[in-house]
Amino acid sequence: MTHSRRSVLRRGAGLAVAGTAASSAGCSGAANGGSGEFDAGYAAFFTLNDWANEVAGDRASFEDPVDVGRLGHGWTPDGTLATDVAATDAFVHLDNPEFSWAQDLAATLESDYDTVAVIDALDGVEDDLLDWDHSHGGEDGRDGHDDEEGSHDDDGGDRRYDPHVWVDPVLATEMVETIATGLGEADPDNADAYADNAAAYADELDAVDAAFESIAADAARDVAVLAGHNSFQYLEARYGFRLHSPVGVSPQNEPTQTEIADTIDLVNAEGIDVVLYDRFQSPRLAESIVENSDATEAIPVSPAGGTTREWNDAGYGYLEQMTEINVPAFERAFGAQ
Repeated sequence: MTHSRRSVLRRGAGLAVAGTAASSAGCSGAANGGSGEFDAGYAAFFTLNDWANEVAGDRASFEDPVDVGRLGHGWTPDGTLATDVAATDAFVHLDNPEFSWAQDLAATLESDYDTVAVIDALDGVEDDLLDWDHSHGGEDGRDGHDDEEGSHDDDGGDRRYDPHVWVDPVLATEMVETIATGLGEADPDNADAYADNAAAYADELDAVDAAFESIAADAARDVAVLAGHNSFQYLEARYGFRLHSPVGVSPQNEPTQTEIADTIDLVNAEGIDVVLYDRFQSPRLAESIVENSDATEAIPVSPAGGTTREWNDAGYGYLEQMTEINVPAFERAFGAQ
């Protein structure tokens, strides 16, 4: 099935959460931005934008405020995003502190703009969220994401959850269905069309799931090396992959020389010939590990939470990043070819 790909670029001036609230308060779930027709919305970052456009089809168009080459978590918008979003019909986001700007925007919309449907794509998958431990140095480089004590904020607050839930195609299916349900509630006349589009997209997500299942079944080794912060814990949990990262899960972490040396030893001991790295990060660490080990190649993977100009020009959406970038890379890394 061929999907139309709308631009993920937000043209014109920078956008941000700051904005002047409307005078009338209301609740989420209403729509139409005062125009009388449901036809436009925003999504908090590339993946949600792609999914929202797939579900909406030709009935509405969603925009992504995050610039090409950037990821939506840890991002700070510029400008007046709240008023831009309030002029549309829907906002799709993840209710996760790693997207605090989107949480703030959703709260503003729910409080002050009763014409905008606010859709939390995490609704219904909360029990499947993994702890996100920002401490450094898990036994196998995964920074102990099963350690609940490490999943608290530094100030002792609420547990933090890994936001990269979208890399799991099974959970992605549930999130796409949640988006379809939200759009259907906001625009009942087209609810059946949204549900049908989501079902068709789910078939393609099933194919991604099957591809990773095949890699897990055919893997020649039980560990691969990711020379960057680990955005793939949901794939590890789903398929039993083991990714060793000298960095861990936090992009702020820097590996020690001991951790790099241990990673090189692992590469040599396991006969690993491919070192993976995050396309949105520098390849220098991966290249250094290759140069100083028996590995022969550094290959990029995508956390599928953003896009590049090259991928954008090629029309790559979430599916293409998973099938054209990640599946082949994981096949090579685990020796499943």
